[in-house]
Amino acid sequence: MTKIKIIILLCAIVALLPGGQTATAVAPLKAIRFGKLIDGSGQVLTNAVVIIENDRIKSIGAGSTAIPTSAEVIDLSRYTGLPGLIDAHTHMTYFWDQKPGTRPWAQLQERMPAMTLFLAQENARKTLETGVTTVRDLGSFDYLDIGMRDLINQGAMLGPRMFVSGFGVQITYEAPKPGYVSPRGGQADGSAEVMRVVRQQIAAGADVIKMYGSTGSADDLSGQQTFTFEEMKAAVEAAHKLGKRIAIHSYGPDGARDAVRAGTDSLEHAVELDDETIAEMVRRKTFYVPTIDHNRYYAEAREQFGYSEETAKQLNAFVQRNLATARRAHKAGVRFAMGSDAVMTMFGQNTRELGWFVKAGMTPAEALATATTNGAALLGMEQSLGKLAAGFYADIVAVEGDPLADIEVVINKVRWVMKGGTVAVDKTKSPAAESAKPARQ
Repeated sequence: MTKIKIIILLCAIVALLPGGQTATAVAPLKAIRFGKLIDGSGQVLTNAVVIIENDRIKSIGAGSTAIPTSAEVIDLSRYTGLPGLIDAHTHMTYFWDQKPGTRPWAQLQERMPAMTLFLAQENARKTLETGVTTVRDLGSFDYLDIGMRDLINQGAMLGPRMFVSGFGVQITYEAPKPGYVSPRGGQADGSAEVMRVVRQQIAAGADVIKMYGSTGSADDLSGQQTFTFEEMKAAVEAAHKLGKRIAIHSYGPDGARDAVRAGTDSLEHAVELDDETIAEMVRRKTFYVPTIDHNRYYAEAREQFGYSEETAKQLNAFVQRNLATARRAHKAGVRFAMGSDAVMTMFGQNTRELGWFVKAGMTPAEALATATTNGAALLGMEQSLGKLAAGFYADIVAVEGDPLADIEVVINKVRWVMKGGTVAVDKTKSPAAESAKPARQ
């Protein structure tokens, strides 16, 4: 029995023990009432009714739409309905238990992988609570992301739908770097090795390929290009030939330029992109996933990670460089997808990136699209995710307020979440308690 199968079996057994948390069974037919419904295709329906059959949307109507007598009726008429959100850049299996005297990266290296996978259920639960029902997970270790994805798909673990990458492809380092976790997989030097490692991830069950095209992670903001253009092109071609998409990480502009020229499907993090690279991204329809907010998180959590005040200043300065680049890219017409780059204790803050997008010049509707229709397009799931329409997955979020007037509604006022026809989060029972919670700082 393989390591992955053993981990999945152990976690499934534990999850099904008394006290184990699993999603409730899907009723055959549900009818959900919303005061307003933003369907993801540009329409806003008033007094909407969504009919759910098993895990899919059967129909959507407004006003006096007939509700089948056999349907379970869920009244959310106080709320606005949205498509389930998509976080296009997470690290779901990076978990820290916050035990006094421990540091996140060190603890991750020291703990048994099976324990990490089990504990990371908390990350999955917190992600769902933000309204994120789908994630693209870009880099794990020991194939824990594949295990988590499969446990969620089997119903043995509560969490968002996952598209995973296995080991990120990276150059050989003399020693493991923070954020790269394990030296046992993913390392490659030269085009032939890159192709082999890409194929290895796909054979292991990866849905997408992640490549580290530059240095940069955690408190390392160096952004020096690692793989050559030829190596990046080899990775892109190997992934595409096997029907998979690829995301290339680059903090700096040099790796970003070669990643775009090589044909990456998405570019992660990059700052200070030159005009030519931005124009090429528009031409190629390359997605930009800037992950602006994750360095804000590292700066605010600096004491947890053991970072100095000077490091926090550098992280905040990078945020401003990231924001400036995003502003230029948006003005030029680059396609964006929302990605949090959530790790450790950042889960539950997945959608704060949307606030930065509005600061970069997007309208709330444009920002919302980065986490719905754009995210679905990046995954190649345009016909199943990112919209509320007949035949699509019943991934639905209820928020309190008008997100088209104020994006903070999406960030702070998620009250109810359905994933695949099953209610995963319900905070509608005590709205007074919810409204009494302090606002995000």
